[in-house]
Amino acid sequence: MAFTFKTLSDFADADFDAIIDVRSPSEFAEDHLPGAISLPVLSDNERAEVGTIYTRVSPFKARKIGAALVAKNAAAHLQGPLADKLGSWRPLIYCWRGGQRSGSFAAILGQIGWRVEVLDGGYQSFRRRVVNALYEREMASKVILLDGNTGSGKTEVLHRLALRGVQVLDLEGLAKHRGSVLGGFGEQPSQKAFETELYRAIDALEPSRPVVVEAESSRIGALNVTPKLFEAMRAAPRVVISAPVPARAAFLARTYGDGSVGREEFVERLGKLVDLRGRAQVQTWKSGVMDGRFEEVAASLIEQHYDPRYGRVRERIGASSVASFEAEHLDDAGLDGLTDQVAGAVNTL
Repeated sequence: MAFTFKTLSDFADADFDAIIDVRSPSEFAEDHLPGAISLPVLSDNERAEVGTIYTRVSPFKARKIGAALVAKNAAAHLQGPLADKLGSWRPLIYCWRGGQRSGSFAAILGQIGWRVEVLDGGYQSFRRRVVNALYEREMASKVILLDGNTGSGKTEVLHRLALRGVQVLDLEGLAKHRGSVLGGFGEQPSQKAFETELYRAIDALEPSRPVVVEAESSRIGALNVTPKLFEAMRAAPRVVISAPVPARAAFLARTYGDGSVGREEFVERLGKLVDLRGRAQVQTWKSGVMDGRFEEVAASLIEQHYDPRYGRVRERIGASSVASFEAEHLDDAGLDGLTDQVAGAVNTL
C-alpha cells in the first residue's frame, strides 16, 4: 500500500511504528526523513556494482544480482534489528523513488504478516515538499531579527525567549554551527539535511505569531540560508541587544574558554587575521590564548576586529533597529533582563 502525505503532521497522524530508509548508508547520511532509521537493502558498494552492471551489461542481470543482494541484506535485518517485532508492528518504508528497493523489502515484510506501507514517490517526494516550502513559498510567520555585536549573548537570549513561549528559529542550532570567534566550531550537516531540519522547524511554527531569528548572513558556516527565509530576514524589523566590551569579553571567555574549543585550534584560526591585523598583533593574541588569557584576547578582538567589521556591514546594508536594549553584565540576571525586554518588544511589533 502506498502512503502519500501533504504535511509532516500526516506522518504523525498515520502513527507508524517505524519509518525505515532502505537506501544506501551514504544516501541516508546526506539526508533522510525525520525520525527514520537506516536499514539499507544495498550497501554503497553493492548499489554501485548493480548500477554498473545495469548500464554496462544488462538490466536483467542487474535486477537478478540486486534481488539476491536485497534478500541477503533483508535476512540480516530480520535476524537483527527486526527480530523482536510483534505481529502488530506497522512500518513505513521508503527508498529513493519508491521503487524496487522499498518495494522488494516491503514485499518480504508483508509476506511475514506485518502491515507494511511504502512512501509514494520515496525520498524524492519528501524532498520536493522541502524545496517547495523553502524555495518557493513565502514565510507565513512575521520574522523579527535579534541582532547584536559579537559576545552580546544573542544565541543565549534566543534560547531563553523559547523558554518563555516566544517562537524562535535557531539557525545556528539547526546548522550545528558554533560561531563566531573566527568562524564556527563543530561538524555541520549536509545542505539537504540542514534544509530538512529547517523545514521541520518552520512547519511547526504558528503562522499568526511572529518568530524571532538571530541576525545572520546568507551563509552559516558552509551552509546557505534558503532564499525565501533570507528575504524575510532582510526585510524584518531588527531588535538590537548590547553590553559593554568588558561584559562581552567575559561572556566570550566563558563560552570559548570552557575547554570545548582547543587552544591549538583557536590559535590556528587566529592566523587568518595576519593580513588584516598584522603579524605582531596576531602573535599577541595567540600568546594570550596559549597562556589562558581568554578574556583579554576576547576584549582585544572585539575592539580591533569584530566591532569595526560589523559596523561596516550594518552601514553597507543600511541596518536600523526598531528597539534596542543594553545590559551592564551578561550573567544570568543580565541575560534574563535582556530576554524580558526583547520578549516585550516582540509582543508589540
